[in-house]
Amino acid sequence: PENVTTRTTDYAFEMACSNIRYGEGVTNEVGMDLQNIGARNVCVMTDKNVAKLPPVNAVLNSLVKNGVNFKVFDKVRVEPTDGSFNEAITFARQEQFDAYVAVGGGSVMDTCKVANLYACSPDAEFLDYVNAPIGRGKPVIVSLCPLIAVPTTAGTGSETTGVAIFDYEAMKVKTGIASRVLKPVLGIVDPLHTLHMPERVAAYSGFDVLCHALESYTALPYNLRSPCPTNPIYRPAYQGSNPISDVWSKHALRIVAKYMKRSIRHPDDFEARFNMHLASVFAGIGFGNAGVHLCHGMSYPIAGMVKNFRAKDYNVDHPLVPHGLSVVLTSPAVFTFTGSMCPERHLEAAEILGTDVQTVKREDAGLVLADTLRNFLFELNVEDGLAAVGYSKEDIPALVKGTLPQSHSKKSTSLVVPDLTGRYSKPKRMELNRVEVEHQRAHSDPKTSMKAY
Repeated sequence: PENVTTRTTDYAFEMACSNIRYGEGVTNEVGMDLQNIGARNVCVMTDKNVAKLPPVNAVLNSLVKNGVNFKVFDKVRVEPTDGSFNEAITFARQEQFDAYVAVGGGSVMDTCKVANLYACSPDAEFLDYVNAPIGRGKPVIVSLCPLIAVPTTAGTGSETTGVAIFDYEAMKVKTGIASRVLKPVLGIVDPLHTLHMPERVAAYSGFDVLCHALESYTALPYNLRSPCPTNPIYRPAYQGSNPISDVWSKHALRIVAKYMKRSIRHPDDFEARFNMHLASVFAGIGFGNAGVHLCHGMSYPIAGMVKNFRAKDYNVDHPLVPHGLSVVLTSPAVFTFTGSMCPERHLEAAEILGTDVQTVKREDAGLVLADTLRNFLFELNVEDGLAAVGYSKEDIPALVKGTLPQSHSKKSTSLVVPDLTGRYSKPKRMELNRVEVEHQRAHSDPKTSMKAY
């Protein structure tokens, strides 16, 4: 390729993923894994709800059986904040652990990644590694301790990625830390753990899988992303869609289409729940290397600015818009908007999800995928628009302001503002009225919006 200093866009992509071990009851092997690597002082992280469930018992029993010393940190916050991250960091820095085990959903795994990072960087300030522009976005050049992730939900895919997301309370927005160095050395994917998910947890986790697959497949291609890194260390984990991520994202989407509704409606459907656990892994590999775009970018202020909404089946002591719900609420509006960028991929996604697209025009690709998603949401009883989770039109400027910092580009990110009144139960075409859509088309660039976050 031409000299990288003269290029404006990237010319390469990398494939990075944790090792994955899958099987019923495979959690029982974690103690042997830690013994095999010579771990002497292990930190087990979880939250207070998961701490009472069989997955944690299985991990602790395996550690005891194999003579592995450990301490448990069970104060992980569901939807972490910088404050809860710092509490975990303080615990980790005090104990000099040489290995970590995260048992739980994305909140637990992300908290454990960050505790490991800062314990191995004792002189680092918290904002050093946080994504710019909120943090300094420094590359991680230290070596981390081994981290084994044991996911108990079928959603985040965090066991495969080097990303950790949190609420930055000072700005009431979500941001994160992203580095391939943060990846767990092993993800122990035990499908038995998914049987403990309540109905709404299964639903919202599943929607996270759905959006991971859709967004990574429709993200800006890696060779259109700018700037071209001057050194490989500066190539982001979220590189843009690429031929390898495409394989995983599409496969995850097919599994979601076949099994997600069953897994939510019938919690004793082992086949459906087990396959959704695999779909979470597959989508994690896809988006972990390609990235996500507007659904996730817009979800962060929706979750971070939560007022009084409390989701069913989530046993927490604070208002909460679950991550998967905050992501999927805007999906019909987002894909209406992005359809013109890669219509073939939007149509392919709609077809995988069950829509007949044989006679659909390319220019209607975004609308058709949006309608497909609306039907999906309606059938699974998802809250009907942002108003249903506590927002009004007066909140739109703050939601937009909270979304803009999510872009890793210095360019302004074009946004789709979803209707607040709810759209899933009515005749469907668009979440924005025609005037708003035409205005956005005249003043926005879908290509910019689809840059991976």
